[in-house]
Amino acid sequence: MALLIAVALFLAQAINFGLLLQERRQARLDQATGPAVTRIVDADERIAAGKKIGGGGSWSRTRVLAASPIPPGAERLDDIERALRVALTDAGVKANRIETQVLPISPNDPRLRYVSQSRIERLLRAGAELVVAVERPDGQWIVLNIGWTRNDSTILWRLFAQTAILYGVVLVPLLWAGRRISRPLRRLATAARDFHPSTATEPIVESGPQDVRDVIVAFNALRLRVTAMLEEKDRMLGAIGHDLRTPLAALRVRIESVEDDTDRAKMADTIAEMNRTLDDILSLARLGRPSEPPTEVDLAALVDAVVEDFRDLGHSVGFEEADRLQVRLRPSPMRRALRNLIENALKYGKSAEVTLTATPREVVIAVCDRGPGIPADRLGDVFEAFTRLETSRNKETGGIGLGLALARAIVREAGGDIALENRDGGGLIARITLARH
Repeated sequence: MALLIAVALFLAQAINFGLLLQERRQARLDQATGPAVTRIVDADERIAAGKKIGGGGSWSRTRVLAASPIPPGAERLDDIERALRVALTDAGVKANRIETQVLPISPNDPRLRYVSQSRIERLLRAGAELVVAVERPDGQWIVLNIGWTRNDSTILWRLFAQTAILYGVVLVPLLWAGRRISRPLRRLATAARDFHPSTATEPIVESGPQDVRDVIVAFNALRLRVTAMLEEKDRMLGAIGHDLRTPLAALRVRIESVEDDTDRAKMADTIAEMNRTLDDILSLARLGRPSEPPTEVDLAALVDAVVEDFRDLGHSVGFEEADRLQVRLRPSPMRRALRNLIENALKYGKSAEVTLTATPREVVIAVCDRGPGIPADRLGDVFEAFTRLETSRNKETGGIGLGLALARAIVREAGGDIALENRDGGGLIARITLARH
């Protein structure tokens, strides 16, 4: 708004300047031609009556010369010459040629000795004199001098001052009002960007114009409604998890009565898979509203503990000891994400290699396997929930495609990201990148 009004004021002042300049030029033309015509007419009448004109050394004297004092190629003012010819014709004075020349005025000009001090000051401020020479029919030239302003610097500076005053009067209050409006809007935008259901925040203070206050009130109410809906969703998910786990537990007890060991083992595996699927679904749905606060965690110790859990179960998982790396995050979800990546590597590569590297700005956890890998154009698809690439993965491995989706959601909630890359010589590399705060 301020820029738009500033441009509009500039254009208005430019138009104003053009009109003033044109008016000033017309006024200067009138001021030059009026006295000049009067003096030329008077001189012409005196010559016709046989009277003497001129004499003395006055700067403003009118004189009669046998030839024009204006040399060829001098600076001429065509508009002055045209105006003089029209005015002299109207006054009944016949003129053959009319010539003009602009000359600078020197403070040491001897002619100024015959001029009053006030007139000298005006002439010096003008900075130049206009010499007018009019040829009579008898060949004589009537010559006179008039003060002349060479430039319009005065009016230009006055216009600049006027523009600065206008800008101060109009733009300063406008900028103040804009700042008064934008400050609460910036607070609202910051609160909207930083809003997270798991973080308790104070409502935004209502300030600014009425329209802005109405928006802030609506946002505060919306935030409360969103938080209430998410809390209701969490309660509903807890109830669903409880209602589903109860019959699964009952089924697990009942299959103990099955005499066939093979059938009983398959049923137990199916129930265990259903429990894992239920855990993944509930974990993914509840992500974003964790009950565990962020804490300073030794990431190297966390990774080592997860790797040891798999080794205790007899899996081949390699990990090189790393230095202590303090990172602020929620440890339980991060363990879950790392477990999902290692389980994924063990399913398809039978073994896993875990590395932990750090730079001054970030930490990278890499989980590598020697499985079949993933087609390059499908590396991003496996992060979508319930997505499985059956053409490149073993169909007998089970799962419903939530492991990688849950892992990426956990890592992104921690401010990082996961990327997949096919490994040279076969296999896959899953990299977790976390910022070091």
